[in-house]
Amino acid sequence: MKQHTVSPWNFYQGWDVYQGHLVKAIEPLTTEQLELRIAPNLRSIGLLAKHIVRTRAGWLSGLMGEGGPDVAAIAQWEYDGDVPSTAELVRGLEVTFRAWQECLQRWTPEDMDYIFRGERWGEPYELSRQWVTWHVIEHDLHHGGELSFSLGAHGLAAPDL
Repeated sequence: MKQHTVSPWNFYQGWDVYQGHLVKAIEPLTTEQLELRIAPNLRSIGLLAKHIVRTRAGWLSGLMGEGGPDVAAIAQWEYDGDVPSTAELVRGLEVTFRAWQECLQRWTPEDMDYIFRGERWGEPYELSRQWVTWHVIEHDLHHGGELSFSLGAHGLAAPDL
Protein backbone atom coordinates (compact mmCIF):
# COMPACT_ATOMS: atom_id res chain seq x y z
CA MET A 1 0.00 0.00 0.00
CA LYS A 2 1.46 3.34 -1.10
CA GLN A 3 1.47 6.03 1.55
CA HIS A 4 0.76 9.56 0.33
CA THR A 5 2.54 12.43 2.04
CA VAL A 6 1.05 15.86 1.60
CA SER A 7 3.63 18.44 0.61
CA PRO A 8 3.67 21.76 2.48
CA TRP A 9 3.13 23.42 -0.91
CA ASN A 10 -0.51 22.24 -0.73
CA PHE A 11 -1.01 24.70 2.13
CA TYR A 12 0.74 27.64 0.46
CA GLN A 13 -1.03 27.59 -2.88
CA GLY A 14 -2.19 31.08 -3.59
CA TRP A 15 1.30 32.48 -3.05
CA ASP A 16 1.82 31.68 -6.74
CA VAL A 17 -1.16 33.90 -7.66
CA TYR A 18 0.25 36.72 -5.53
CA GLN A 19 3.63 36.22 -7.20
CA GLY A 20 1.95 36.72 -10.56
CA HIS A 21 0.43 39.99 -9.33
CA LEU A 22 3.86 41.22 -8.18
CA VAL A 23 5.43 40.40 -11.55
CA LYS A 24 2.55 42.06 -13.39
CA ALA A 25 2.98 45.20 -11.26
CA ILE A 26 6.74 45.51 -11.89
CA GLU A 27 7.10 44.28 -15.48
CA PRO A 28 5.85 47.41 -17.31
CA LEU A 29 7.72 49.98 -15.20
CA THR A 30 10.34 52.32 -16.59
CA THR A 31 13.56 53.22 -14.80
CA GLU A 32 12.03 56.58 -13.87
CA GLN A 33 8.91 54.92 -12.44
CA LEU A 34 11.05 52.57 -10.31
CA GLU A 35 12.55 55.67 -8.66
CA LEU A 36 9.18 57.16 -7.62
CA ARG A 37 8.49 57.52 -3.88
CA ILE A 38 5.40 58.57 -1.98
CA ALA A 39 7.57 60.38 0.58
CA PRO A 40 11.29 61.20 0.70
CA ASN A 41 11.85 58.96 3.74
CA LEU A 42 10.13 55.90 2.22
CA ARG A 43 11.43 53.34 -0.24
CA SER A 44 10.94 53.93 -3.94
CA ILE A 45 8.83 51.55 -5.98
CA GLY A 46 12.01 49.84 -7.20
CA LEU A 47 13.47 49.58 -3.70
CA LEU A 48 10.24 48.01 -2.45
CA ALA A 49 10.45 45.34 -5.16
CA LYS A 50 14.16 44.85 -4.47
CA HIS A 51 13.42 44.48 -0.75
CA ILE A 52 10.85 41.75 -1.42
CA VAL A 53 13.24 39.84 -3.69
CA ARG A 54 16.30 40.28 -1.45
CA THR A 55 14.42 39.19 1.66
CA ARG A 56 13.07 36.02 0.01
CA ALA A 57 16.61 35.13 -1.05
CA GLY A 58 18.19 36.04 2.27
CA TRP A 59 16.03 33.72 4.33
CA LEU A 60 16.13 30.87 1.84
CA SER A 61 19.83 30.96 1.05
CA GLY A 62 21.34 32.70 4.05
CA LEU A 63 19.52 30.89 6.81
CA MET A 64 18.45 27.62 5.21
CA GLY A 65 21.18 27.03 2.63
CA GLU A 66 18.59 26.45 -0.08
CA GLY A 67 17.98 27.80 -3.57
CA GLY A 68 21.29 27.31 -5.33
CA PRO A 69 23.73 29.86 -6.74
CA ASP A 70 21.15 32.17 -8.35
CA VAL A 71 19.34 32.67 -5.06
CA ALA A 72 22.64 33.02 -3.19
CA ALA A 73 23.69 35.80 -5.59
CA ILE A 74 20.41 37.65 -5.02
CA ALA A 75 20.86 37.27 -1.25
CA GLN A 76 24.01 39.39 -1.67
CA TRP A 77 22.13 42.37 -3.09
CA GLU A 78 22.46 45.44 -0.87
CA TYR A 79 19.34 46.22 1.12
CA ASP A 80 19.15 49.72 -0.23
CA GLY A 81 21.50 51.36 -2.72
CA ASP A 82 20.93 51.17 -6.45
CA VAL A 83 17.67 49.87 -7.86
CA PRO A 84 18.09 46.93 -10.25
CA SER A 85 16.51 47.22 -13.69
CA THR A 86 12.94 46.15 -14.25
CA ALA A 87 14.21 42.98 -15.96
CA GLU A 88 16.48 42.17 -12.99
CA LEU A 89 13.66 42.71 -10.52
CA VAL A 90 11.28 40.48 -12.49
CA ARG A 91 13.99 37.82 -12.81
CA GLY A 92 14.64 38.10 -9.06
CA LEU A 93 10.96 37.65 -8.29
CA GLU A 94 10.78 34.61 -10.56
CA VAL A 95 14.02 32.98 -9.35
CA THR A 96 13.26 33.41 -5.67
CA PHE A 97 9.64 32.34 -5.94
CA ARG A 98 10.51 29.26 -7.98
CA ALA A 99 13.15 28.29 -5.39
CA TRP A 100 10.68 28.66 -2.52
CA GLN A 101 8.05 26.68 -4.42
CA GLU A 102 10.48 23.86 -5.22
CA CYS A 103 11.48 23.62 -1.56
CA LEU A 104 7.88 23.58 -0.36
CA GLN A 105 7.09 20.83 -2.87
CA ARG A 106 10.10 18.79 -1.67
CA TRP A 107 9.91 19.35 2.07
CA THR A 108 7.73 17.13 4.22
CA PRO A 109 5.48 18.27 7.04
CA GLU A 110 8.20 17.02 9.41
CA ASP A 111 10.76 19.20 7.63
CA MET A 112 8.66 22.24 8.49
CA ASP A 113 9.27 21.53 12.19
CA TYR A 114 13.06 21.77 11.79
CA ILE A 115 14.53 24.44 14.08
CA PHE A 116 17.32 26.76 12.91
CA ARG A 117 19.41 27.94 15.83
CA GLY A 118 21.91 30.73 15.87
CA GLU A 119 22.72 34.20 17.08
CA ARG A 120 21.97 37.54 15.49
CA TRP A 121 22.90 40.93 16.91
CA GLY A 122 24.13 39.17 20.03
CA GLU A 123 20.78 37.49 20.65
CA PRO A 124 20.11 33.76 20.27
CA TYR A 125 17.27 32.65 18.03
CA GLU A 126 15.34 29.46 17.37
CA LEU A 127 13.19 29.60 14.25
CA SER A 128 11.24 26.76 12.70
CA ARG A 129 11.17 26.31 8.94
CA GLN A 130 7.39 26.80 9.25
CA TRP A 131 7.88 30.18 10.98
CA VAL A 132 10.40 31.34 8.39
CA THR A 133 8.12 30.35 5.51
CA TRP A 134 5.14 32.20 6.95
CA HIS A 135 7.35 35.20 7.79
CA VAL A 136 8.51 35.45 4.16
CA ILE A 137 4.91 35.25 2.90
CA GLU A 138 3.70 37.91 5.33
CA HIS A 139 6.69 40.05 4.31
CA ASP A 140 5.64 39.68 0.64
CA LEU A 141 2.10 40.71 1.57
CA HIS A 142 3.14 43.70 3.67
CA HIS A 143 5.60 45.18 1.19
CA GLY A 144 3.44 44.20 -1.79
CA GLY A 145 0.73 46.35 -0.22
CA GLU A 146 3.18 49.24 0.04
CA LEU A 147 4.11 48.64 -3.58
CA SER A 148 0.47 48.69 -4.68
CA PHE A 149 -0.20 51.87 -2.68
CA SER A 150 2.89 53.58 -4.16
CA LEU A 151 1.92 52.65 -7.70
CA GLY A 152 -1.61 53.92 -7.19
CA ALA A 153 -0.42 57.14 -5.57
CA HIS A 154 1.53 57.89 -8.75
CA GLY A 155 -1.37 57.03 -11.04
CA LEU A 156 0.26 53.79 -12.22
CA ALA A 157 -1.54 50.51 -12.73
CA ALA A 158 -1.65 48.67 -9.44
CA PRO A 159 -2.83 45.09 -9.86
CA ASP A 160 -4.99 43.71 -7.11
CA LEU A 161 -2.28 42.99 -4.59
